[in-house]
Amino acid sequence: MIATQLKRPAFPGSTRENYARASKTMESEPITLAVPAAVLTIGFMSSRLKILLAPACLLTLILVWRAFDPGELLVRARVMVFDAYTRLQPRSFEAAPVRIVDIDDESLRRLGQWPWPRRVLAEITDRLNEMGAAAIGFDSLFAEEDRTAPKFLAQAYPDIKALAGLPDPDDRFADAITSAANVVMGYGLSMDANQATPALKAGFAFSGPDPAAFLPKFEGAIVNLPKLDQAAAGSGAFDFYPSDGLIVRAVPMVYALRGKLYPSLAAELLRVAQGAGSYTLKAQDGALTDMRIGEFTLPLTARGELRMHFSRPEGVRYLSAWKLLAESAPPELIAGHIVLIGTSATGLNDIRASSLDPTMPGVEAHAQAIEQILLQSFLQRPDWAEGAEWLATLLLGLLLMALLFYANAFWGAIAGLAALLVAGGASWHLYVAERLLLDPVTPGLAGLFVYLAGSLASYLKVEGERRHVTAAFGQYLSPALVRKLAADPRQLALGGETRELTLMFCDVRGFTAISEHFRGNPQELTSLINRFLTPMSDVILAAGGTIDKYMGDCIMAFWNAPLDDPQHAVHACAAARGMMAELEVLNAQLPVKLGIGIGINTGTCVVGNMGSERRFDYSALGDAVNLASRLEGQSKTYGVTVVLSEETLRRSGLAGVELDVIAVKGKQEAVRIFTLGEPPEGHDAMLAAYRTRAWEEAQALLKRLSTACPEFSTLYALYAQRVADLRLQSPPEDWDGVFRATSK
Repeated sequence: MIATQLKRPAFPGSTRENYARASKTMESEPITLAVPAAVLTIGFMSSRLKILLAPACLLTLILVWRAFDPGELLVRARVMVFDAYTRLQPRSFEAAPVRIVDIDDESLRRLGQWPWPRRVLAEITDRLNEMGAAAIGFDSLFAEEDRTAPKFLAQAYPDIKALAGLPDPDDRFADAITSAANVVMGYGLSMDANQATPALKAGFAFSGPDPAAFLPKFEGAIVNLPKLDQAAAGSGAFDFYPSDGLIVRAVPMVYALRGKLYPSLAAELLRVAQGAGSYTLKAQDGALTDMRIGEFTLPLTARGELRMHFSRPEGVRYLSAWKLLAESAPPELIAGHIVLIGTSATGLNDIRASSLDPTMPGVEAHAQAIEQILLQSFLQRPDWAEGAEWLATLLLGLLLMALLFYANAFWGAIAGLAALLVAGGASWHLYVAERLLLDPVTPGLAGLFVYLAGSLASYLKVEGERRHVTAAFGQYLSPALVRKLAADPRQLALGGETRELTLMFCDVRGFTAISEHFRGNPQELTSLINRFLTPMSDVILAAGGTIDKYMGDCIMAFWNAPLDDPQHAVHACAAARGMMAELEVLNAQLPVKLGIGIGINTGTCVVGNMGSERRFDYSALGDAVNLASRLEGQSKTYGVTVVLSEETLRRSGLAGVELDVIAVKGKQEAVRIFTLGEPPEGHDAMLAAYRTRAWEEAQALLKRLSTACPEFSTLYALYAQRVADLRLQSPPEDWDGVFRATSK
């Protein structure tokens, strides 16, 4: 089946950013930036109220315009921007098992004008079947009988009696379709009512309201000859819903005909290629969101379309029909491929305009849709986009109002330009990095109009804000980080916000025994801890980390706050290695040897200033924090210095030695844990044997590994004891190999 031949990267699920940012604390006079009413009512003189009134009114007007958009001017502007994105950076072409047999101008010259006799189409079908096509689809309609059939020729030449005994070419075509057993016939839909009903070869599964209610309504169809549809393994519609200027920006995957669901040509080809029996649709808030076809899931627009991320035209997609019939094409061009038969000939009127190519053959739109599904490479406008854009417009407008209120005209102009750049840059980044379509037009207009209306306002003195940032963060950030925040305070979000962090806990092993050693000299113990904490802290800060707090001999730190750090997992792991190296240097100078345990985890947390009005800390809270702490506690159990979660290892891209699948104390959910380094030969095989209850194999591997890898002696001794215990007392049937920790 086609699925076995594909390299399908994991679908990157839609990243939902937290656009909310807390207001800044001002030192000069009371001000609240939460809502326009507060801006206009708290702590301002009447003359300043007049300065804010115009930008506030314009911001309100833009937000109302965005909500209702009379004439869809903003929608059109947004679509134009998204088209520009596609032209600037189209989808990179990646070979997928999809091929177009092209009825091109050269094929028409060699084989005759269109429509070709059905015997020629039968030969094409037979040839594709012989070459091992996974599925064959016709992007054309065969609603009428072949005019070269004997009965029609007999009418034109009644004196030629032998014509009556010749085979019907439509029967020959139907036989070829039946023999191939993987042919999908295309058909057309119409808004004009008629009684024609396409063949439906597969059903639709869904929960909730009927998805047909959400789709454009078709009332008629133009179908193929019944004998052809009956012989086919699948049947799908090939119609598009062109946008402004008849531009194809999406390919429908499902249609509604007289209240009943029908698949598209592309969807049906993918189903037939996999041997799937039905489709599954998902709807949310009165609109379709997803469609599942066999092993593949794809996002849908509200109209049941796949939003297209077109790549540039590539000749390798096409194989001329005449070359196929001349048997000059190697079989590997077709074997295991989904094959569409269509035309690029201009005279056959199947040329479409896309956002990337004004003269794209219609069949290529179907082919590129299948490519995107196979490669799981989708361009999406998520369901939260409207709300995020509205909120971004509001927050950007309010931020600029505050900035312009305090700044002079020069900085006001800089702020207005920055608003446009931020809106456009954020939208472009999400398109490039996440393949998300978010509107830069409305936030950009908000920034421009607010600047034009309020450019006479002033801003807090830069030096005062720098002092505020330096005082707030100078105690737990590196000097370089403090200087960066002081230079650009907008990166500092005071108050809680949700972020993905990489967290580290580092603790001294056996600290109780060390404390007893210095029982008679507590000052010496204090000096020892300070000598330990100083180089460890320097390593963390040099790696861009934020030190949350010291808890005796323990350090808690995190990465990716308050500043963005896309490589936060990499930097945390680098810090762990640096701390181990520094500890070796330190131990050569200390009267007692110190050992440490480090736990690292990556996850979503709430980070910000937390505490009372009189005293607060910049700290992180969340389940990911607790797990990082528990992982540090397990370092002693497994005899390693660093224990990190699977998520941290995945994001870092580093090599790791799997330690266990463990449910730490206080948690039911199990996690896979690792330490840094290359796994020894046979290590993964040992874990597999252990988890599949192959005790003898596991013991043999453990014996060899214990001798070959003394650095993991504690780990292998632990597993050896587990295997011995499990052999004496067999685990229950539902044993899944998860170790449930009973201590921190």
